[in-house]
Amino acid sequence: MSDLNRARRNTLGDILRRSRARNPDKTALRFEEEVLSYRQLDDTVNQAANAILAQGLKKGDRAAVLSRNSLDFAILNFALAKSGGIMVPINYMLNADDVAFILNHADVSALFVSPEFQPIAEQAVPKSGCTLRLKSLISRPSAQIGEWVPFHELISGAGLAEPEVDLWDDDVVHILYTSGTESRPKGVMLTHKNVISEYVSTIIDGGMTSDDVAIHALPLFHSAQLHCFLGPYIYLGASGIILEQAAPATILETIETHRVTQLFCPPTVWISLLRSPDFDRRDLSSLQKCYYGAAIMPVEVLRECNLRLPAARFWNFYGQTEVAPLATVLKPEDQLRKAGSAGKPGLNVETKIVDDNGDEVPRGQIGEIVHRTSHAMLGYYRDEEKTAAAFHGGWFHSGDLGIMDEEGYITVVDRKKDLIKSGGENVASREVEELIYQHPKVSEVAVIGVPHPYWIEAVTAVVVPKSGETLAPDDILQFCKEHLSSFKSPKYVVIADNLPRNPSGKILKRELRVQYQSLAAE
Repeated sequence: MSDLNRARRNTLGDILRRSRARNPDKTALRFEEEVLSYRQLDDTVNQAANAILAQGLKKGDRAAVLSRNSLDFAILNFALAKSGGIMVPINYMLNADDVAFILNHADVSALFVSPEFQPIAEQAVPKSGCTLRLKSLISRPSAQIGEWVPFHELISGAGLAEPEVDLWDDDVVHILYTSGTESRPKGVMLTHKNVISEYVSTIIDGGMTSDDVAIHALPLFHSAQLHCFLGPYIYLGASGIILEQAAPATILETIETHRVTQLFCPPTVWISLLRSPDFDRRDLSSLQKCYYGAAIMPVEVLRECNLRLPAARFWNFYGQTEVAPLATVLKPEDQLRKAGSAGKPGLNVETKIVDDNGDEVPRGQIGEIVHRTSHAMLGYYRDEEKTAAAFHGGWFHSGDLGIMDEEGYITVVDRKKDLIKSGGENVASREVEELIYQHPKVSEVAVIGVPHPYWIEAVTAVVVPKSGETLAPDDILQFCKEHLSSFKSPKYVVIADNLPRNPSGKILKRELRVQYQSLAAE
C-alpha cells in the first residue's frame, strides 16, 4: 500500500475509526441487551476482520450474510470492509433455490448465517456449487452445528489492531442483489466511494446530526436501511438501536423507552404503526425526524402521519439500490405543499426526465427519470450487457416514469412496467391508487393491469379494507367513477386480506398480475 493512498483513502472502515476517535465512549449500537460504545464496536470489528483474514479470505472475496437484523450483521458490514472482502447481504425471505442462485452468481467464499436460516443454507450450498472456506453462525448461536462455527468463537482470539490491507476508495465493498420483482435478481456493485458519497447526501439533505438516536428496524440486507441510515449514523457518530424486525409494537415501545429521535419506515410499516393500538398509548414526543421511502407513500397516509405526529418532521427519500440508494429528497417544508412528490435531486445528484430517445422532455411532461451521480453503482456483477443498457447515453436509467414541475420537483408517476395501457390510453396505476386511498374504509390498495380481450389491459384494483370495516367491490367502483375519467376507473375490484410484498415494503405487483391474470376470462 502506498503512503499516498493510505493517507488519502476514505473507506467504510476509515469512517468507523474516525467516529471512535471523536467519541470513543459514546454508545454506537444497541441490540436487545447488548450495548457497544464506539471503542468497543471498532475493537470488535478489527477482531472480526483479522479473524476473517486468518481463515484465508483475501481482498475481493465475496462473503454472503443470511440473517435478520443483529449486532453481528452490523459488525460484519464493517469487518468485511476492513478486510477487503465484499459483503453480499441475502434477503432472508428467499427459498433455498433463490439463495443458491445468489451464492453461485456471486461465487461466494464465506457464508455467515443466523441459526434460524442454517437449514436453508444447508440446502442452498450444495445446489450453488460453491466451495466455502468459511461457514459461520452469527447472532449468538448456542453451540457449533456441524461445520458451522459460532461467529464470536471465531473472532474471540483475534488481534485488536487495525488490519493492514491495500484498500482503495473505488474497491467494491458490497454486492446487493435487487429484489427480483421482475426477473432474476441482479448484483449491484457498490464501492466505498459510492456509499460514502451517498452518506454525505443523506446526512445533509436528511438533516441528520450526531445527536440523533436512530432505530434500525427495516432489513439491513436492503440498501435503504443499510446505506441511508446505519452507515450515515455511524459516519456521524450517532447512537443507533438495531431491532431484529419491524414489529410495530416493538418500534413504538423502543421510541418511548430510549427517547428515539429518528425513524425510517416504508409506507406499509407507517400504515401498520398508525393502525397499532399502541400508537396513541406510547409517548412518542421524542420523535423529531421521520423518513419514508422504498415505495410510494399515499398522500392520505402522509396527511394522517402529520396529524398524529405534529412535532415530527418528515422526509421522503426516493431512489433505488443502483444509486446506493438515494436520488431525490422531499424535505419537511414541502411535504404538504408538494404532497406526493419525490422532491429534488440530492446534494451529489443530477437528475432529468427523458423520452425514449434520451432527450430531455419539457417540464410537466412524462418521461423516464435518469441520474448522474457519484452514488451510482460500478455496474451489475457479471452482466456487462445490462450495465451498458442501464448507463446508456451517460446517464443511469432508473426505469421509473416521472414528471418535473417548473420548480424542479419530481413526481414519480409509475414504474415503466406498471404503466397500464388500456384501450389505447395510458393509465398510471399510482393515480388510481391515490384516489382509492381517499376512501375512508381502505387500508391498502394496489392497481394492476390484467389481460383483457377488448381493453388489452383492464385496470384492476386489489383492495385491503381497514380492520373492522366491510367493503364490497361496487363501493370502490362507484367511488372511482365519481372521481376519475372513465378509462382510468377500474374494470375490476378484488377485496383481499393483504397484499404480497418483499421485506423492504415494496408491493409485489408481479405476483398480483400472475394471481389475477385470468380475471377477465372468469
